[in-house]
Amino acid sequence: MSEFELVVLQEDIVESRLKAGDVGTILTVYNEGKAFEVEFVTLTGEAIAVETLLPHQIREVRASEVMTVRDTTVPNPALDSQPGSLNF
Repeated sequence: MSEFELVVLQEDIVESRLKAGDVGTILTVYNEGKAFEVEFVTLTGEAIAVETLLPHQIREVRASEVMTVRDTTVPNPALDSQPGSLNF
């Protein structure tokens, strides 16, 4: 995987409200692919998260796949129930 490549998240990241299946763009490749900085954006280009991820947490997109959409403002009970959490 290389910089500016689209990747698919393999697991939820509750703290950032990301879900498995979300698509992001690799911004930086660390230590020859031992970690990746990945940006996740809305369809209008607004950044919602930048995460440093390990190879097992992402995968390359496949030519046969189609993107889908979901609303990131939908409350996440696991996150919203934590003291001091931000509610968007």
